[in-house]
Amino acid sequence: MTTPRTVLVTGGNRGIGFAIAEEFVAQGHRVAVTARSGQGPEGTLTVVADVTDAASVDAAFTAVEAELGPVEVVVANAGITKDGLLMRMTEDDFTSVVDTNLGGAFRVVKRASKGMLKARFGRIVLVSSVVGLLGGAGQANYSASKAALVGFARSLTREVGARGITANVVAPGFVETDMTAVLPEEQQADYKKSIPAGRFGTAAEVAKAITWLASDDAGYISGAVVPVDGGLGMGH
Repeated sequence: MTTPRTVLVTGGNRGIGFAIAEEFVAQGHRVAVTARSGQGPEGTLTVVADVTDAASVDAAFTAVEAELGPVEVVVANAGITKDGLLMRMTEDDFTSVVDTNLGGAFRVVKRASKGMLKARFGRIVLVSSVVGLLGGAGQANYSASKAALVGFARSLTREVGARGITANVVAPGFVETDMTAVLPEEQQADYKKSIPAGRFGTAAEVAKAITWLASDDAGYISGAVVPVDGGLGMGH
């Protein structure tokens, strides 16, 4: 039985983030989500936050701490894409994706670490992507931001590992979400051919890997990249 913890999931109003929050609730944790708009799943506290703004992140944490207690588990999931070939990629396409996906993780984890260091306990899970290490044509910005999370988690592990805090990366592959549902049938079939499992994953499968890394059972795992991709990115 896992100890009930106070959990914060960024970008928990839809897709994988929503499923992560749902799974933590199902396992009996106290769960808050950040969202720029919309709500997290039933049983969660939703706080409005923009991960590109440190003051906004700080205010969100303060609200969660007042309501649920110090954050013991943080899942940095909020992310955006602005895909395009390098030759056509604008400065803003690049910097805005990096600032949300990597800078956002930095701001959220930095704020969470204060309470974790004091408590000598913490679970940090960064949501990357199979393209972080496999690469993706037209995704230089997104792939770079997601690959950087690995170096971030490993540096964190060296800094705070002796304080009972772990930092790990989960790298989902193609997952059935609103984003994959809009792809043309032929494109979906092509993608499935390249996945050894022969299918897309579910958001729940990603969520279960994350809740396990946050559990008491995973206390000796840190700096790891856990792929949830049906074998697509083998070689991480």
